[in-house]
Amino acid sequence: MALTDQVRSIDFSDPGRWPPSLRAAAVAAALATVLLFGTRVFVVDAEYALLRSAQREETELRRRFEQGQRRAANLQAYREQIAEIEGSFGTVLDRLSPTTEIPGLLADLSQAGLNAGLEERLFHPMEEQRQAFYAELAVNLRVSGDYHQLGRFVSDIAAIPRLVTLHDVHIRALEGGAPGELVLDVTARTYRHLEEGEEQP
Repeated sequence: MALTDQVRSIDFSDPGRWPPSLRAAAVAAALATVLLFGTRVFVVDAEYALLRSAQREETELRRRFEQGQRRAANLQAYREQIAEIEGSFGTVLDRLSPTTEIPGLLADLSQAGLNAGLEERLFHPMEEQRQAFYAELAVNLRVSGDYHQLGRFVSDIAAIPRLVTLHDVHIRALEGGAPGELVLDVTARTYRHLEEGEEQP
């Protein structure tokens, strides 16, 4: 009987009657299929999962590296900016008045008006306002004089070594005064740093 006739005569629903060589081949094919499937599930898929994890890690590390590289490239510029900011902050901090200098600063404001030849019409210190790390003292001033005297007054205030800022500036002609005589209403604010232990808002 030819091989093709043997294959045609096999009853696939009854493997017990198959020839021994065909049974051995079927068992070998089944084992090979199970082995290939097991290899795929337990080896290839596990390795593929590790590969994907490594690819994600590589992407994250590459992103971190690029960020670090950008920071490193700008490090000197950052250091220069920090030094500049610290210098500016130190300058401003030096110009904040300690508590003991507030009366002297008030006297300096009054003296600036006298030196400029202005007539002092109002000098009213307000209540101190505390902020996060400094306190602010406002003084309402009203002085009268000519344009150049007012200019000298403002210049003298700017020359005070401690920090003084001018706000709410209003200039008008003096009623009933000589021609060119002006009145300046202004709020001068000076600042001091809070001493250790002072209550902050």
